[in-house]
Amino acid sequence: MSPLYLYAYAEERGIDVDWYSMESVESLSIRLSSGKCAVAVDPWKLRTVSDENVKLAHELGHCETGSFYNLYSPFDVQQKHENRADRWAIKKLVPKDELDKAVKQGNTELWELAELFDITEDFMRKAVEYYKSTGM
Repeated sequence: MSPLYLYAYAEERGIDVDWYSMESVESLSIRLSSGKCAVAVDPWKLRTVSDENVKLAHELGHCETGSFYNLYSPFDVQQKHENRADRWAIKKLVPKDELDKAVKQGNTELWELAELFDITEDFMRKAVEYYKSTGM
């Protein structure tokens, strides 16, 4: 999947995506006071198109699931929000039926699958683990 699809998806959903040079993070998403969502991606920190796909999908996952955490609350669990954003990104970038089809066609190595889906190998590992753990 091309990152262009994700940028178009964001535009259709009214999610602003901007390229912005950032010191300490590669990408981030925020809920604006208007209720809309915005995403920033640092283009200087993207290593590959696959990396761009994964980062953008993850940030869109925060927007689409409302998974934002409060850094100042001792009661908010950051990992819960990160996992929810990852699950959304996995379903968007690696639909289960397409993954099953790819495996049936003989693509069984993580690197092959990652290349086929235009994502990083680490994210493909996460997707496979997610689908195995959920029994989907």
